[in-house]
Order: sequence, then C-alpha cells, then structure tokens
Amino acid sequence: MNAPLQSARNPVDAAKLEKLAEVAVKVGLQLQRGQDLVMTAPIAALPLVRLITRHAYKGGAGLVTTFYADEEATLARYAHAPDESFDRASDWLYQGMAKAFAGGAARLAIAGDNPMLLSSQDPQKVARANRANSIAYKPALEKISNFDINWNIVSYPNPSWAKQVFSDDPEAIAVEKLANAIFAASRVDVDDPIAAWAEHNANLRRRSAWLNEARFAALHFSGPGTDLTVGLADGHEWHGGASTAKNGITCNPNIPTEEVFTTPHALRVEGHVSSTKPLSHQGTLIDNIEVRFEGGRIVEAKASRGEEVLKKVLDTDDGARRLGEVALVPHSSPISASGILFYNTLFDENASCHIALGQCYSKCFLNGASLREEQIRAQGGNSSLIHIDWMIGSGAVDIDGVRADGSRVPVMRQGEWA
Repeated sequence: MNAPLQSARNPVDAAKLEKLAEVAVKVGLQLQRGQDLVMTAPIAALPLVRLITRHAYKGGAGLVTTFYADEEATLARYAHAPDESFDRASDWLYQGMAKAFAGGAARLAIAGDNPMLLSSQDPQKVARANRANSIAYKPALEKISNFDINWNIVSYPNPSWAKQVFSDDPEAIAVEKLANAIFAASRVDVDDPIAAWAEHNANLRRRSAWLNEARFAALHFSGPGTDLTVGLADGHEWHGGASTAKNGITCNPNIPTEEVFTTPHALRVEGHVSSTKPLSHQGTLIDNIEVRFEGGRIVEAKASRGEEVLKKVLDTDDGARRLGEVALVPHSSPISASGILFYNTLFDENASCHIALGQCYSKCFLNGASLREEQIRAQGGNSSLIHIDWMIGSGAVDIDGVRADGSRVPVMRQGEWA
C-alpha cells in the first residue's frame, strides 16, 4: 500500500533521477578528484541538486557550492522593486564565479524555470534587467563560452514548467510526463546510460569529422520563409557531443544534445530566415521570428509575439545582431520525434537546426585554445554579451554546403542528413 502513495506524492521516477545525477557528474562534467563545483538551480530542483552533490562528493569533489533561484522572489522584484533596480545585477556574484572558474572550478546549471514567468511583466523592465545581468555575467560567461572549464547543463521538471508544456493535465501528471521526456532525451531511461552516451558521442564525432573534412566556406539554408547563406569563420572547426576544455577535461556541455555546431563568420551572413519553433527567453515567449541579414548583421526583425523583447535583445550591443553559432540537427532527432514543444532552448534546439545570436565559441576554431581574442575576431568570430539560440530547421528545410569555388554539396534534405 505504501508504494502507490509514495508515487502519488512524487511523480518523478527516483531511480531515473539518480541516473541523471550520475550522468551529469560522470558524463556531463567528468568532474575530477579535488575539483570544486559551482552549481545554479531553481529551488524546485532541490531533489536533483542533492543527488548531484552526493555523486560529486562520492567522486572526490573538493567543494560544491549551489546558488538557487526562486520564481516568487523574481516576481516580487517586478512587483515591488524601485525602478532603478532594473539597471542593476549582482556583478559581485558573477565576479566570484569567474574567480572560481579561473581557480579550476567546474560549472553545472540545472534548467527548469517557468518559460512564461515574466510574460506579463513590463517588457522594458525585463529588457533592462536582462541587459544588466548580461553585462554583469560576462566575466563568468567568457570562461564558459571559451571552454576554459568543464561545464554542463541538465534539467529538472519544475511544476511550473511542466504545466506550460502539458497545460491540459493536472500538475502531478504534467510533472511525470515532463520528467519522463527529460529522462528519455537525456538517455537515462536505459540500463547503462554512460555506455549509451559513449555511443552517441561517437556518432556525433563522425558527423563533425565529415564536416571538418569538407571545409565548406558557407552553408545555404532554404525552406518556407528562409533563404539564408551563413558564411563560416576562417579556420572554423565543427564539434558535437563531448568536447575537451582548455583545462584538459572532456565534458558534455549539454545534456541532452543532438547537434553538431561551429562558428559562423560575423560579417558573412546574407538573406532572410524564419524561426520554426518559439524561443523562450528570460521568461518571455518570442514566436514567429523573421529576420533579414546584410553583411552579417540583422537589419530587419519582427515577431508575432514578444517582438519588443526581441528588439531589445538585438540592441544589447553590436554583436547581438550577428551570429555566434550555427548548428545542424536532423529533424528525426529523438527530441523532435517526441512531438513535444518544451519551451526550453536546451531541448528545443536539439529538435531542430538552429543559429545563435551573439558570442561565439572560441573552441570552434582550429587551435582555438591558443588563439587570442583579436585573432578570433580577425577570423570572423563574434563577440557579444549574449548567446541566444533559436530554431530554424524543420522537415521542409534543405541545407547545402558551399565550397570556396561556389560548388555545392547536399548536407541535409528535408531536414535529414543527405
């Protein structure tokens, strides 16, 4: 009689959650003995935080420090804080994180915030707060985006997020459905998740190797609302799955992941493109994005929903209107095949080819670890306070690789590898 009652109280499968924690530490981070860990999480993700902390210490972690976010506290700021609050952020906290990363700490983020948390708030305040946070976060973000450290993101089925995804279900059922979807996408619903990840990483490495051998100068995307040529940075390098950070540790930054990705040339993007899935950004849903590029820069942008927030994002700095990443994902990926719109970029970007506004990854250059900032910029790498992925792939999108001589090679047809 006790088991059904316990299941009713907690719809999240405890055994699979345990496996997710183990995968986060052993595959996502490959946390080293004696290495510190800085973790961020929604307060609702406390059960996963505790499991990750236990696995980290069992693996020999030095010190695990966790910072929590609370949705009610966030909303209290928008309801009661003075106006000048929205031009500030906790720079002291991010400076401390950057210092920890410089000292060898790993970083783990647990995603799971309500994607619509700030949808009813003043978009001007949301944009100001986002900009202030982006500026404050830059010292820590640079350590992450430059792959100085081993880092990882996993997710927890926060009830408020679950109700957005499965709005017609009671909360407990919605949480259970979202938890199971997270476990499946994260490959922890099998007997040996670590072996499953080893096989998956090998497959992604083969895709990356083919693209690196091809040495395309550009990719051309064509489909409904899309005719886009994305020039690739000089000396770009494709990556997928596990990557080796500058500290020598091989990690899986995103769990789940289905992408192979590289760096576009910030000045060589031309044409127009339409989003194929909504973008959930900092509590605001931005849908039906349409943009036009000239000389690598977005010169026109609109959206059917969240347009004001989108335009504020694009005005963050000059690099915010340029691309820092292009990624290829087959339309038949497990996340796409699930038919679930997660309203969470970590998942939705792995259901679709995508591009990212803003900061590039220095890792995605040949010998990227040894390149200075000015060299990366000279080779076409973009610099920005932001890095925001949004989805442009579908079963109706074709992609050609364009060689330096203008000849073309099919890369994807109708959303699948050619």
